[in-house]
Amino acid sequence: MRGTGPALAVYRILDMDNADEGSMLRQKCVEVKEITPAITKLLDNLADTLRAARGVGLAAPQIGVTKRVIVVDTGEGLIELINPELLEMNGKQVDTEGCLSAPGVYCDVPRAEKVRVRGWDRQGREVAYRAEGFPARAFQHEIDHLDGILFTDRAVAMKRPRQEG
Repeated sequence: MRGTGPALAVYRILDMDNADEGSMLRQKCVEVKEITPAITKLLDNLADTLRAARGVGLAAPQIGVTKRVIVVDTGEGLIELINPELLEMNGKQVDTEGCLSAPGVYCDVPRAEKVRVRGWDRQGREVAYRAEGFPARAFQHEIDHLDGILFTDRAVAMKRPRQEG
């Protein structure tokens, strides 16, 4: 975790409606082979950007880095995962999702109700999490980004907020 030190590094989040950025978001990310200073800096940058955007999760490709790295914070504290994988998925839920790469777009998306996720932490230790409900949804959404899958790909209903005027 980030302590006192250098200023925040907040990156611009790629927009899926921009053709070039949208195609970048469609790329399958590469596995991280070893934890280097560049990977720990990426984790810091993702966390800073997530906090600045007031989001719930962020994946490396959303800031233009095609590495399998995500951060998630559903209110229980920041979780950093390198090479995350879904080991178990049980049950079904359908709820509304948004995405920092799609401002103003909301969709009803089916997801597993419960998941078990495994990956590495910033020290290279294997870690695993069990999540259900909203946290399970957040893990699935961010891991999808690593495979070039956007939440709109899984949507069963699209919702756009009404324009005031």
